[in-house]
Amino acid sequence: MGSAAVHMVCVALGVLGLIGAIVCCAVPRWKVSSFVGSNIVTAQSSHEGLWTNCIVQSTGQQQCKNYDSLLVLPSDLQAARAMVIISSMLAVLGLLILFCGADFTTCVQNEDAKPKINLVAGVGLLLSGLLLIIAVSWSAHNVVRNFNDPLVPSSQKRELGACIFIGWGAGVLLLLGGGLLCCFSRPRSGGSGGAAKYYSGGASAPAKNYV
Repeated sequence: MGSAAVHMVCVALGVLGLIGAIVCCAVPRWKVSSFVGSNIVTAQSSHEGLWTNCIVQSTGQQQCKNYDSLLVLPSDLQAARAMVIISSMLAVLGLLILFCGADFTTCVQNEDAKPKINLVAGVGLLLSGLLLIIAVSWSAHNVVRNFNDPLVPSSQKRELGACIFIGWGAGVLLLLGGGLLCCFSRPRSGGSGGAAKYYSGGASAPAKNYV
């Protein structure tokens, strides 16, 4: 079973990954305006997120509007909403389970059950990181494809926003935390069996002398 230091590192990685997933979900910076070709007007820029579309003026004023309907959104954005939310929930659940089974807590007194609990937490963090990476990678693929498509007008081209890179980083942190937990969460071998063997193979009691 992993030591308390390893579990602390996994908690830190999981918390940082969860913060990154929440930032990706809340901040509208998945797609930003691209100023290429004839689209050289920089008086305003567009920032698109999972829930809102914002227009930022050169003066610093920002106007955001929620998407009118879920059905009119592209498929990658619809899937990204679900995957980012599920990823955040799995990260929270994995961290809670990890706190119960970690060596630096006393929530669970049974030492044989802690490795299994930590293994479940590791799998949860792995799934969380995988979903987050899939969501941002799918959106990034569509942005790059539309940017390189000559049939797409310059005014409709978009570039990768900051949330894409934050999502990649957060997903890697969650994968690292879950991978460490899965590697170090192994049941202890030998313990009671070795003790039983020792006592069974020990020196025999002295024979009684009968008169």
